Amino acid sequence: MRPLPTLLALVAAAAFGGLAAVAIGDGLRAPAQAQDAPAPVFNTPAATPAGAREVPPGLVGGAALPMAVDGQPMPSLAPMLQRVTPAVVSVNNKRVVRVSPFGNDPFFRRMFPELSQERIAQSLGSGVIVDAARGYVLTNHHVIQDADEVTVTLADGRTLEAEFLGSDAETDVALMRVQADGLTEVPLADSSMLSVGDFVVAVGNPFGVGQTVTSGIVSAVGRSNIPGVGFQNFIQTDASINPGNSGGALVNLRGELVGINTASFNPRGSEAGNIGLGFAIPSNLAGSVMRQLIATGEVRRGTLGVDTQTVDARLAEGLGLEAPRGAVVTRVHPGSAAAEAGLQTGDVIVGANGQRVDNSESLRNIQGLQAIDTPVTLQLLRDGRPLEITARLREVPHDGASYDARLAGATLADLPEALRRASNRVSGVLVEAVEPGSRAARNGLRAGDVILAATGGQFHDLAGFRAVLSNAPDEVVLLVQRGRSQGQVQLR
Repeated sequence: MRPLPTLLALVAAAAFGGLAAVAIGDGLRAPAQAQDAPAPVFNTPAATPAGAREVPPGLVGGAALPMAVDGQPMPSLAPMLQRVTPAVVSVNNKRVVRVSPFGNDPFFRRMFPELSQERIAQSLGSGVIVDAARGYVLTNHHVIQDADEVTVTLADGRTLEAEFLGSDAETDVALMRVQADGLTEVPLADSSMLSVGDFVVAVGNPFGVGQTVTSGIVSAVGRSNIPGVGFQNFIQTDASINPGNSGGALVNLRGELVGINTASFNPRGSEAGNIGLGFAIPSNLAGSVMRQLIATGEVRRGTLGVDTQTVDARLAEGLGLEAPRGAVVTRVHPGSAAAEAGLQTGDVIVGANGQRVDNSESLRNIQGLQAIDTPVTLQLLRDGRPLEITARLREVPHDGASYDARLAGATLADLPEALRRASNRVSGVLVEAVEPGSRAARNGLRAGDVILAATGGQFHDLAGFRAVLSNAPDEVVLLVQRGRSQGQVQLR
């Protein structure tokens, strides 16, 4: 294969609620990864710049509020927040970047490298201490992404170096560790118990002005249709989530962590202000990712091992269904979890673990949020009759040699879910790494290549790739995308 342009970045920076105010998809913006030393913009009288004198609790405009009205105590979140706020920290991400007077022009950057200068770029976000004894701090992956140095500032003013323990870009969860005495933690709640209308409170460091508290209700649960994001199961809230809130705490009125604030959605960008569309990662999901990161330093995902197609009106009519909803199974891979559980071609999956499955994308999303060996109960229609089947997700291998000896030395992975959503549902397998001098390297594969198809046919993921190669002839040719170009690679 002739050299092709370097593969462009697969996904734009995961611009979520806590990082720089950068638009993503159809208006998802990233409030946290702030620009270099951003000048705070205070849109309301309530905003208090760092260093300014704040009004003491119980005072409004200098006037003391009564402790009771008509003999009844005044309701207040202050006692709960006194326990929670010491556990919410400010996260400072520092990284070295090279700046050229020629901007991003690759030709002049190569011609005059000596004119490029290094400088320190800083971003601000938030985090939550969830284990004071071990110093574990949860935050967003995009808050600490590409950082050369991360420090954490506690509510009492102490600044600590943070040790990176691992992160999962697909769910935007990251775990750090700090060492200090006198830490305070927020206990994790069971986020599955949340209901629309429950009161919640968001705590973070918006715009770098200092720790700030906002309140609201749960507007929705199980949100999974946010453009440009990976696997999703968001809590939606109308509590204000602004730039810098990413990684902060969303707590219930008992002071328990129900979510990690992640994103805000605003089609008009940050200039329009907060419009009450904030999203948080449920504590159950964040806790599951955290436990995997503690145990292995990475998150491993399983799969059912099926190809599916979204049921549209035409398919619904052909299958005799009342409504065009669900994911119809078009192929069951041999030896997969689905095959062992008895799933069949033509089955229409309409639910999984009690959650609705409206299309193929929602089924992928539900699978991606589960750990390996997790039982998944599928609600499906077979020949028009309801049926329930339970399968345990299995992990597919990532070393190329497990698929074909001619791929030895390559490390393979499913495409990032955010890329699938952002690229018109592109399907294929990502080449994460290639060992120099390996058989895969000699065959012309490079890190960053996307394998779109093989001689045996097309596929959606690693499980499909394995099935295609198992039925492929001896002469195998791969269709590979590298950057904006496509070419063929023959395996020898």
